[in-house]
Amino acid sequence: MRDRHLSKITAKPDAPVQVAMAILYQDEKFLMQLRDDIPGILYPGCWGLFGGHLESGETPEAGLKREVEEEINYTLISPIKLGCYNNEKVIRHIYHAPLKVPLEALTLNEGWDLNLVSLPDIQRGSCYSQKAGQERPLGDIHQYILLNFVAQKNNNSPK
Repeated sequence: MRDRHLSKITAKPDAPVQVAMAILYQDEKFLMQLRDDIPGILYPGCWGLFGGHLESGETPEAGLKREVEEEINYTLISPIKLGCYNNEKVIRHIYHAPLKVPLEALTLNEGWDLNLVSLPDIQRGSCYSQKAGQERPLGDIHQYILLNFVAQKNNNSPK
């Protein structure tokens, strides 16, 4: 049996980070997190999808469920894998699922704000935040993933 801690030591320092992210939707809107506006994090002060880094030995689905539970106290049941978006630095495992509770039932434990974002806001690339008191941009990769998801969904719907 291989020691899980050994993989951390022997992993390539330039290996891409793996994250799992959730497209959660309700009433033709998408749940997004306004990320904290602090230096040193990816997409500071931007709207993004909920999710985060996978822990050593964790499957993408298990990591996604853990992250969503930690970030908004929501238990994901049977998320569907959409695919992966990769670059040289990050492998993003993307899942989707309906949000089955009202926004008010969620507890934001990580981030600045959360909101159900409309497709016109996603297409425009920004959304108003009550907590920030201003329009804030969407992270470009998050916008790209959501627009691709909507396009796929529309292409698969009966004509």
